[in-house]
Amino acid sequence: MSGNVTSLFRGTAAHSPSMAALTRESGEAGAGPVDFCIPCNPYFPTPAMFEEMAGRLRDIITYYPSSADTITAELCGLLELPPQCVAMGNGSTELITWIDHLLVRDSLAVPVPTFGRWTDQPMETGKRVDMFPLQESAGFALDLARYAEFVRARGTRTVVICNPNNPDGGYLHKQALVQFMDAMADRDLVVIDESFLEFADAEAEPSVVREAMLRPNVVVLRSLGKNFGLHGIRFGYLVANPALAGRVRAMLPKWNLNSFAEHVVFMLRDHGPEYAQSLHQVRRDRLEMAGRLSALPGLTVYPSQGNFLFVRLPVGAEGTVVRDRMLTEHRILVRECGNKIGSSSRFLRLVVRPQVDVHRLVSGLEQVLYGSRRGAAVPGPATGTGYSSGTAAVDRLVSETNGAGMRALAAQPAGPPGLAAAPAAGTGMPLPAAVPVAPAAAPVGPMPMPVPAPQQVPQPAPVPQPAPYPGPVPVPHPAPAPRPTPDPVPPPAPAPYPAPAPAPAAAAPYPVPAGPTPPGVPARGGLTAAQVRGTDGLESVPAEGRPTSRGWPDPAGMGRTG
Repeated sequence: MSGNVTSLFRGTAAHSPSMAALTRESGEAGAGPVDFCIPCNPYFPTPAMFEEMAGRLRDIITYYPSSADTITAELCGLLELPPQCVAMGNGSTELITWIDHLLVRDSLAVPVPTFGRWTDQPMETGKRVDMFPLQESAGFALDLARYAEFVRARGTRTVVICNPNNPDGGYLHKQALVQFMDAMADRDLVVIDESFLEFADAEAEPSVVREAMLRPNVVVLRSLGKNFGLHGIRFGYLVANPALAGRVRAMLPKWNLNSFAEHVVFMLRDHGPEYAQSLHQVRRDRLEMAGRLSALPGLTVYPSQGNFLFVRLPVGAEGTVVRDRMLTEHRILVRECGNKIGSSSRFLRLVVRPQVDVHRLVSGLEQVLYGSRRGAAVPGPATGTGYSSGTAAVDRLVSETNGAGMRALAAQPAGPPGLAAAPAAGTGMPLPAAVPVAPAAAPVGPMPMPVPAPQQVPQPAPVPQPAPYPGPVPVPHPAPAPRPTPDPVPPPAPAPYPAPAPAPAAAAPYPVPAGPTPPGVPARGGLTAAQVRGTDGLESVPAEGRPTSRGWPDPAGMGRTG
């Protein structure tokens, strides 16, 4: 395999070759390398569940599955969600594709680095993608107030947040997200991607699926393959109000879910305790693994609420070299993040695995980074790669389009003057310019880090160690103190929403268009709380009269008990 490693990675459209391709290339019988690349639950399904699936293999692969409606109804019964509010897809990527085609008009905002399909998919269909750079100096934490100002200044119509974020595992508390959703009520669409939320333990009820059903423009995306350790079975689902969910569901093929997906969904009711225990074990392993990696000299480990850890390699280390040597010398597959927009080849994403595998990973990293047998991968001071993606093709694409998607749109202005992207020093990758934001009226907790100009790339040495997770982001109401007298304006009355301009000093972190919808009142096509509970003509699956779920918790957060 050693002579073909580079070609394997260059020859795939994904970030890494598949496990099947790696196994074929090795020419060895048995399993492929130890996988620290694909974020998968290593403790579920249980061996007994795999045996059951193996015993049913002939029937599973021989016969057609049931319709997607039948499989969705079973999943909704398990999660106690109204089927009208759910659409199941053949993996989250299929749902992202349909969200882009059906619900995204002309522009989409997304923090970077993040899951690549949220940038690549809309660019492929000619949308303008407004990328909000997460700052390494702030531990890649997403400042919701600055993000909201960025969205308004750019005039973006669709807003995406991944929680936890991939690849860094950054987490936003539920209260802060709900307030952000209400502040974005005048946007076409707000997408909260919760693909990795099952692995979070920062709060007891982290999901916003209930709140999404109450709002007219919010979609929550959730994964099943990642949680259940079954990436090969492509299945996931979205939750939204019936109008939005119905638009996506109507476009999906009748048999877009395969027989394996059906079999697993119908098995889950009897395996709730085992699933909950698997999530608990992943969370414990994450703490243990973070501690082991943090002990390596020069390696920075960022706090994570996903089932993976984002690490910065020591000064001078090149991620592609580390990746290739880990694979060829130690048969360990790691995710080098040079082709993630907003990241560089100095970063790896490492999946949480059992301690025996982590011991092997740490031993391999020690030899590759600091060993002398073939020369250490940390030879001396780094020259600095800034925000280069590490992949020339990606840098060239973003440079030519200025984040606008199709090359033909590159010459069109993407927003108001002063917001044009500028390339990072020494790279071909443009990043959105920092949006000027006035100081908040009453800051609470640590002051947000200022967004540096793209040329000012933070050097590794002064980067502070990431702090523990902050509490929920407080959103203060407008202060009662009198605002400064504005300059005279023309006679027309002020618009209900502020124009995309720097906010006055006493303004809230981000403007809330009309306040949250009062309880019991549907919001522009949304649902009331009573409708979500299953009344007013909406079907839901009550707990009574159904087979017992044997340990499955509430639908807002599968796996919270046990």
